[in-house]
Amino acid sequence: MFTKRIGIDLGTANSLVWVEGQGIVLNEPTVVAISLKDNKVVAVGNEAKQMLGRTPENLQASRPMKDGVIADYQVTEAILRYFLQKAVGKSFFLRPEVMICVPAGCTQVERRAVLDATLNAGARTAYLIEEPLAAAIGAGIAINVPSGNMIVDSGGGATEAAVISLGGVVAHRSARIAGNKIDEAIANYIRRKHSLIIGEQTAEEIKLKIGSAIPLAKEEVIEVKGRNSVMGLPKIIQISSTEVTEAIRPVISQIIGVIKAVLEETPPELTSDIIDKGIVLSGGTSLLRDFDKLITREVGVAAHIAEEPMLCVIKGIGAALENLDSYKNIL
Repeated sequence: MFTKRIGIDLGTANSLVWVEGQGIVLNEPTVVAISLKDNKVVAVGNEAKQMLGRTPENLQASRPMKDGVIADYQVTEAILRYFLQKAVGKSFFLRPEVMICVPAGCTQVERRAVLDATLNAGARTAYLIEEPLAAAIGAGIAINVPSGNMIVDSGGGATEAAVISLGGVVAHRSARIAGNKIDEAIANYIRRKHSLIIGEQTAEEIKLKIGSAIPLAKEEVIEVKGRNSVMGLPKIIQISSTEVTEAIRPVISQIIGVIKAVLEETPPELTSDIIDKGIVLSGGTSLLRDFDKLITREVGVAAHIAEEPMLCVIKGIGAALENLDSYKNIL
């Protein structure tokens, strides 16, 4: 009765925490800094992200989640414990009920790892909800009706495309390609074409400032600083939005391939519903400029970005926790 209910969207790039009665209380990068001397957590979230690529030998800043699933179990447990303590306070006298999302395409072993990490971090009960279902609930889609709805949730580590009807996933595809792979593609392109080595934060900054899924009518340019891969000395170059579009095209094509594969598996009755309603896009990668326009052009079905796409999953988890009895069958 007095137990707190907490929802966690443990993403590859960012993690969000929802608390019953309070709403979203935390939104921080999924980054942990660890002291290699005593294996203790030094910093989590925003503070740790600033350390990425800047740490001395005795410190290691890393992302414990890779492609939407746990890559480092112990570090993930530490970050979950940090989130729970921040949400509940230092007192774990009443351990909380926790709901956490997992990619629909993850294996039983990966699901078990998330459950175990959550319970070991201090949860009394742990529920798992599939990411496309949580995103659909958070985007305001009525998932329990006998009508087809398509959601494409593309975050930092994975892209989930799913057709939902009657509270369940009818057709689904998951690919471990999303925002991080776009950043990688930008960094690789700049290294290959301009002999400049840049860090992941610089690549992300380029994507956010001048990145676009289709070439811009008016080209934009940004100054990029890094290390010359031949001479090993600092170097400054200019990168255009057209070059960034060219660099990320292979990754965007793979994401569109996932959407097409799901539509190919969708029953015809539901396909007609999707044509009428369109495809809903959620997750941080959906905010890439003109991403929705490119999907509409390539797939032939109108694509529109959900309201607050980066918050869809956590809002869905919160709604499912508040109406636990209604959603028990999908957990």
